[in-house]
Amino acid sequence: MMSFKGVFQKYSWDEINAKVYSYTENDVRHVLNKQKLHVEDFLVLLSPSAKFFLEEMGQKSQQLTQKRFGKTIQMYAPLYLSNECQNICTYCGFSLDNKIKRKTLTDQELLKEASILKKMGVDHVLLVSGEAQHKVGLPYFLNAVSLLKPQFSNISIEVQPLETHEYQALHDAGVHSVLVYQETYHQDVYKTYHPKGRKSNFDYRLDTPDRVGNADFHKMGLGVLLGLEDWRIDSFFNALHIDYLQKTYWQSKFSVSFPRLRPAEGIVKPNFEMKDRDLLQLIFAYRIWNPNLEISISTRENENFRDHIVQLGATTMSAASRTNPGGYSVDENSLEQFETSDERSMDEIKNIIKNAGYDPVMKDWDNAYS
Repeated sequence: MMSFKGVFQKYSWDEINAKVYSYTENDVRHVLNKQKLHVEDFLVLLSPSAKFFLEEMGQKSQQLTQKRFGKTIQMYAPLYLSNECQNICTYCGFSLDNKIKRKTLTDQELLKEASILKKMGVDHVLLVSGEAQHKVGLPYFLNAVSLLKPQFSNISIEVQPLETHEYQALHDAGVHSVLVYQETYHQDVYKTYHPKGRKSNFDYRLDTPDRVGNADFHKMGLGVLLGLEDWRIDSFFNALHIDYLQKTYWQSKFSVSFPRLRPAEGIVKPNFEMKDRDLLQLIFAYRIWNPNLEISISTRENENFRDHIVQLGATTMSAASRTNPGGYSVDENSLEQFETSDERSMDEIKNIIKNAGYDPVMKDWDNAYS
């Protein structure tokens, strides 16, 4: 199977680290004046020197986003299926070593959660699960998709890495897109964050988007967990991965998410602090480098940040999220994967988007015409 690993091995974390901190303001000006950017130009826009161009980058991000996506924000909500997990991850509330109440939704509970989301107007749902292959594996996911397909126009998944034939089965069942995060591309320390479980296999996780690509999904979503390692270096490798995937699986669309470490049961303190200005710089850099990339902002972010990013580069936003299985109606007290920061309702977020002059889109614009 073709794999990103061959590209990944050509780059050194330490060399990229040295590069990003060596760029000058003149390097940034040069990149901002280019019409078409290479992935290494993206690295220039991540450099500390680029922070002095934040206003110019924001204006360019806004223009490019409106040109490609118009004034629309696609809305979605996560639906957590289970907090069962076989991995130990030092930053996650679902980690196997956390002595918590475990819950997996039954068919009845799943439909009850779906009915609450439908009442909110949600038509794009993201199914999320801990990584427990034996308890929450392909048969469970296929059953969940079959129950929810009549309810929602758009179903995405964010679950454990699967084999290509399993992804193909989910594609055939009607799943629209797959989100998978490497968490960090720093291979030397990856094991310290994932000491036990299938997730501790760096290479297997690295190859996951290739398996997704071979199953011909409409869209793939990538990201890193911002705060584990230097956000600049991790984000460069994430962009390098997207660049490879776009060239290899050119018929698919791609999105990027920006999960920052948030409080959770048993969580480690962030290794690298990422301020709001840093996140703005990162979002602007992605948009300027790749105008076709969908940019997704979750409820991990605070209200003020989310209100302003509507006009500056975002294309997709979640709202009213619950990050625990049954959180909308069944078991509001079951453990969350992480705490949300923006707890406003779907209607409140829709009104904020409208007041900014944008249209909240409740179903995927491609599926709307199918």
